[in-house]
Amino acid sequence: MSTTKKAYIAGGCFWGMEDLFRTRPGVIDTEVGYQGGENENPTYKNHPGHAEGIEITYDADKTSFREILDFFFRIHNPTTVDQQGNDMGSSYRSAIFFQNEEEKAIAEEVISIVNASGKWDGNVVTTLEPFAPFWQAEPEHQDYLVRNPNGYTCHFLRFEDSFLKKEA
Repeated sequence: MSTTKKAYIAGGCFWGMEDLFRTRPGVIDTEVGYQGGENENPTYKNHPGHAEGIEITYDADKTSFREILDFFFRIHNPTTVDQQGNDMGSSYRSAIFFQNEEEKAIAEEVISIVNASGKWDGNVVTTLEPFAPFWQAEPEHQDYLVRNPNGYTCHFLRFEDSFLKKEA
């Protein structure tokens, strides 16, 4: 029997993040939405302070929060403040919305590993934010790149190799 968990992250435009996570081993479902902002029931046209994020439902017997974060740091640039590609503003910030102290500690550990790797030109500026309500985005934003395969994305796998050491 699987152990289902959820992870909440933001790393720029949610379309590209969702598209790359949807096929990861252990990922059961992805939803795009808004998190960490000022208003309730945000929309694409009105989400002040919210990040464009994704909710990842995963089987903890097949993948871990650490592995999700490892992939997260390989598919977007975590060293730019409020920007991914041409997208600029706090909506496009790199953020991890931790649900408990264990997730926060794992996020801090993975950030240290990523910084120590020297693979990025700068240090990680990803914010660690306490979990805030996740507001699902409008239907036209869900699975956007599946329905629009030539649609805009600034996300791609930048590093094949994991930041995490393989356990013996």
